[in-house]
Amino acid sequence: MPTDFPILVVDDDAVTRALITRYLKKAGFEVLGVVNGKEALAQLERQFCPIVLTDWMMPEIDGPALCRLIREKKTDRYVYILLITARDSKTDIVSGLHSGADDYLTKPIHSAELLARINTGIRILRLEQSLKQANDEIRLLSITDPLTGCFNRAYLNERLPREMERSRRYGHPLSVVIADIDHFKSVNDTHGHQAGDTVLRHFALDLRNQVRQDVDWVVRYGGEEFLIVLPETDLDGARIMAERARQVVCRNTVTCDDVELCITCSFGGATVHWGRHGDADVSMDQLINAADRQLYLCKEKGRDRVSVASAVPGNPPAPSVSTTGS
Repeated sequence: MPTDFPILVVDDDAVTRALITRYLKKAGFEVLGVVNGKEALAQLERQFCPIVLTDWMMPEIDGPALCRLIREKKTDRYVYILLITARDSKTDIVSGLHSGADDYLTKPIHSAELLARINTGIRILRLEQSLKQANDEIRLLSITDPLTGCFNRAYLNERLPREMERSRRYGHPLSVVIADIDHFKSVNDTHGHQAGDTVLRHFALDLRNQVRQDVDWVVRYGGEEFLIVLPETDLDGARIMAERARQVVCRNTVTCDDVELCITCSFGGATVHWGRHGDADVSMDQLINAADRQLYLCKEKGRDRVSVASAVPGNPPAPSVSTTGS
């Protein structure tokens, strides 16, 4: 029997609760028991249980009310609910199912019927998990660049406005950095597009390795341009990250058909800090365009460098530029 489906038994009658628990534990299930709906909700907050067996008649919160409350809660996984009742009229059964129960059991409880209905619930839960996994995979494909594994422009347009709104709400800084491979066209022209694809994959990996996991995120913004979003990061933090990434890319060589390629890159960054600049109205496009202007400055000054500045209109500090000996 599966142990990855803990079962919550909710019944104010100690004898019934002990009997059901014994049946389930004997079949190999992990079982938790509580005496009423209020305790059940608290237990579900502490530990998620995908299967709930609940009695109908209980003090404080009865079975149907518990079903409704569970259905109102937003959870990542589905909760399969079995309603246990001594009522066996069609009206009562329909009422229980309308409250959110998936199935019902009538008292007295028979172990074989109990396990059969539990196994039916497990089949449904496994199907739900399979569908969710498939949907997650489809979702990931829809927001990911297939060549580099970075996020794509569609994801940028969806998520960056939310990041900016969160930054504005809490008054925290937000930075974006555009990274561009210097003279990338010559790689394609000299060594072929397959070599260019290899360079892009290595470059994207270098960028992802220099950002904070589950905090920062990298988007393939154009052909050889990548946009890095840095929440909770001020101007100096953006410059430090970009300079660190620039140095890593310069050190790492890319091998294509026994040919070692050395590439350089340029970084243009922009920061908005709502807490420092009041109610300055900076849009997503303005923030990205500000970073793009700094990237253009890098190209004007010979590439292989970093330049960052504020994105807030009327508050542009002098760009911070880091250069190399190239």
